[in-house]
Amino acid sequence: MARITTSTGRRATQTRTGAESTKVLPADVRHLHRTLLLTHLYKSDPKSRADLARATGLTRVTVSDVVTDLLDRSLVREVGTRPGTRVGKPATLVTVDYESHAIVCLDLSRETEFRGAVTTLSGDIIHREALTLDEHKGDDALAKVITLAKKLITSTTSPVVGLGVGTPGIVSAEGVVRNAPNLGWRDLNLAEVLHRELGVPAYVANDADTAVLAESTFGAGDATGLMLVQIGHGVGAGILCDSHLLRGPEGTAGEIGHVRISDDNVPCSCGRTGCLEAYLAAPKLRARIEGCAPDQVARELTTAGQQLGRIIAPVTQALGIFDVALLGPEDLLTQEFLTATQEAVHATTSHFMDRDVVIRLSALGHDGVIHGAAAHVLAGELGLS
Repeated sequence: MARITTSTGRRATQTRTGAESTKVLPADVRHLHRTLLLTHLYKSDPKSRADLARATGLTRVTVSDVVTDLLDRSLVREVGTRPGTRVGKPATLVTVDYESHAIVCLDLSRETEFRGAVTTLSGDIIHREALTLDEHKGDDALAKVITLAKKLITSTTSPVVGLGVGTPGIVSAEGVVRNAPNLGWRDLNLAEVLHRELGVPAYVANDADTAVLAESTFGAGDATGLMLVQIGHGVGAGILCDSHLLRGPEGTAGEIGHVRISDDNVPCSCGRTGCLEAYLAAPKLRARIEGCAPDQVARELTTAGQQLGRIIAPVTQALGIFDVALLGPEDLLTQEFLTATQEAVHATTSHFMDRDVVIRLSALGHDGVIHGAAAHVLAGELGLS
């Protein structure tokens, strides 16, 4: 599993008090050792303590101590011995106990509802909830987020590792929503509010950034070069390059929805006119095709795909990305839309290494943000990515 470096893996309770200490404490070392072993066990075959010592370079005594700690925390479990006849006492195998803990995940990117789920440590969804948005904004929208999260937490009897949230808007590394005009939020420390209200670690990130992590962690994407375009309440992109999530100094990397594509005075939620989001956000795109005959719907979706392709083409060219996944309503991301996006990208980029930029649907379907929220918690709390 590729190592993905993010800057969102901070607990909501953490504060900065000047320069961070460079002193390595024993607790830090134990945490690093736990993370190292969990990384080698996660989504892999069961391993013995000797296997882990060889793979990590840690001493057998250290590995034995760390495994005991992980067993006490119910993060791993013993699963018997390796099949086959061996000389001496057979080694006991351990694996991650994927169902021992739960992760609560929220997707706030939808047009008409907030969606949530409870997952296992492997990302498997075991329970779902949703609340209709009813065009609520500001404090009303925040109240719905808290209500949904509480319903999900009370639905599980397993210990909750943390809460992950994917939201539209510009989000800081500390989980502060700097600006989410579609939800009426500005400078809202959502991570801190949720941690205070729910008592669990909270991780909040932009919905597209969240989904691109999911595509790499649980889906078909390669973290060395992947762009995921999220079309929902707004339009944005999450970008992984050289196994790093690109955020930019103000957390605005990937805000392609607010690139101006037209001189028409079509209003956008950001306060300007003619932005890509004013045409391609799911509510706007639905309005374009509402009441149209099937052939006109196809033409409108083709035009929309061309508009998107012309915006993402220079990004893929500049960063050397060949894989672009689209995530959004299936009735809008049709074959006409995909083909038009692909053709627009090909028309405005040069091909290198005999490879073309591939435009495809996200492998995770409509649960991309949910799985990405789980990935943020796994990275922040357990060091898994």
